Amino acid sequence: MEKYNCIIIEDEPLALERTKNFVSKVPFLELSATFEDALNGLAYLRSNEVDLLFLDINMDELTGIELLESYKIESQVIITTAYQEYALKGYELNVTDYLLKPFTFNRFLQAVNKAQSKIVKESESRSSDFIFVKTENRLEKITLNEIVYIEGMRDYRRIHTLDKKIMTLQNFKELEQLIPSNLVCRVHKSYMVGLNHIDSVERSRINISGQRVPISDTYRELFFQKISS
Repeated sequence: MEKYNCIIIEDEPLALERTKNFVSKVPFLELSATFEDALNGLAYLRSNEVDLLFLDINMDELTGIELLESYKIESQVIITTAYQEYALKGYELNVTDYLLKPFTFNRFLQAVNKAQSKIVKESESRSSDFIFVKTENRLEKITLNEIVYIEGMRDYRRIHTLDKKIMTLQNFKELEQLIPSNLVCRVHKSYMVGLNHIDSVERSRINISGQRVPISDTYRELFFQKISS
């Protein structure tokens, strides 16, 4: 059975032990590390690949929500909190699931099964060299390595490929889940770029296929990590 590594960011000792105990009962989960604050957890995420993150919301210095807003998390995220009011915000940030403390093992298992399904689906998508996106009344096939850049245009996203432009209502979060991050990277709230098609980078601008694309502070660190590796 394939195992998926996970980490826990939780500042309540009893809640941390409970989540660790639940993780130990799931055959396909392997606990890599635990952290009592978001800053140390973020440092770990920046230098390690993680399949699944269990994230508490209410923490000192940097909250779970602030972590999700300030850094693009590549792993599946399951929020754990005692406060119902954070549920909507969590889903706006595209988390996998939301566990309200004190949660049962059965509810925990539902969440991790959902995360596992998403991990498998994304892995299968990455193994393909094309995707289909919704446009007008049809599904349009796009070869992944031909994507030059994607720009946001109000309610639409325009996908520029080597030989065509496609308008879709699918949002950036959906496109990020479909497209492997080693091929196309989010660099701004309104732009994703095909890494293989970048001509040059000048400070906060990317020159790509005659277009100058801005790099925002939110995505700067991740982008430069990708192009330097």
